Amino acid sequence: MNRKSLIIIAWITFFIGNAIFIFFVPVKTFQMYLLNMLIAGMYSFTIAIGNGLVNDYLSSKYSWVEETRKRTILGVISTILINVVLVLACNYANYIWFQKRDPANFFSGSMGFSNWITINIALLISAILHAKGFIDAWKSSTKQEVVQQKLIAKSANAQFESLKNQLDPHFLFNSLNVLSSLIDENPAQAQRFTASMSKIYRYVLEQKDKELVTVEEELSFAKTYCDLLKTRFEDSVSFEFQVNENDLRSYVVPLALQLLLENCIKHNFATSGKPLHIKIYSENGNLLIENNLQQREQVKESAGIGLSNIVQRYSLLTKQNVFIEKSSSFFKVKIPILTQKTSAMNTQPSNESMAYEKASKRVKELKGFYSNLISYCLVIPFLIFINLRTSPEYYWFFWPMLGWGIGLGSHAFKTFGVSGNWEENQIQKILDKEKYNN
Repeated sequence: MNRKSLIIIAWITFFIGNAIFIFFVPVKTFQMYLLNMLIAGMYSFTIAIGNGLVNDYLSSKYSWVEETRKRTILGVISTILINVVLVLACNYANYIWFQKRDPANFFSGSMGFSNWITINIALLISAILHAKGFIDAWKSSTKQEVVQQKLIAKSANAQFESLKNQLDPHFLFNSLNVLSSLIDENPAQAQRFTASMSKIYRYVLEQKDKELVTVEEELSFAKTYCDLLKTRFEDSVSFEFQVNENDLRSYVVPLALQLLLENCIKHNFATSGKPLHIKIYSENGNLLIENNLQQREQVKESAGIGLSNIVQRYSLLTKQNVFIEKSSSFFKVKIPILTQKTSAMNTQPSNESMAYEKASKRVKELKGFYSNLISYCLVIPFLIFINLRTSPEYYWFFWPMLGWGIGLGSHAFKTFGVSGNWEENQIQKILDKEKYNN
């Protein structure tokens, strides 16, 4: 119990004590006022501090978020026990010690009815406090989850931007190397290469800031880039395109083909006698770049940007993997064709996303149950009071108390019992089945 809680209890004591003194105390003297405030304080501080200590102890041992069911069950049992004990103790002190009534009638007549009403009021207040503690715990957990996901998203975006920023200087560096070779070998081709390179570089500047481009756009650029390579290598390199029409409107990461084509040229030798054949085609939801393996004996040390760049960019956008296949005769890279645009912000794994959605749904269910419980504890005592005031000879309050109680029990069973687990198990079976089929 902190200082703020004690101040709140003091204010509650002040208002309750004054209300009882004004409406229910027949003899209004200063001595009676002080006695009334003392009794009100005894009830408020004893019951509030007792419940607060129990609530704090249970919260320190059992988390509302991770052990919701156990925390709730223990909270209900301990709350009922502690309130019955504390209320009876306060009522005994009030009626027997202060008012000097007969102890033999403590559990009957007006004292018995007062015990029952006071216990219900105490349980109502305790239920509100437990519900508040539950909501505060879930709010704190949800805020932490949101902060963690934002940090993950920001980190992923930073990585993605860093990877995209590699493309601009990488392409320019390799293109200038090709141009440098052509200037010595064939100045006329170098002029044509320079003109083509300006068009291609415009595409690089336009697309490098995008997360995804259509397969059709990437293929169009790749064909232009292949024409540029043909300018240098002539009949030493050949290209073949066989991409399904249905895949043209899907998506790949931008400049992936250009990087992979560069890898083919960089790591393989190509001559008129032994041409390098590069094939680009689609198969089973993947875009494949395959070449006959004619590996160079000595490869100039590379910056390691090309293939690793593609792998990392895909890992930030999707759980589908980039596959590399190598044999003695060919080298093949498979990059996933994505059917819809994604965002680097959507970086949390699907199981975390499902867990977060499940947690949010669970919060709504528990809030609904506690709202129902609080309403029950508030309305039923009021109906009992009306019943006993208007028609004490017929206890009609049992019918709404019983009907609503059955509904409340069913709600509790659905929220904390077997039903919820059964639904979760069935959902998991369906998800596992869909995952297996995919």
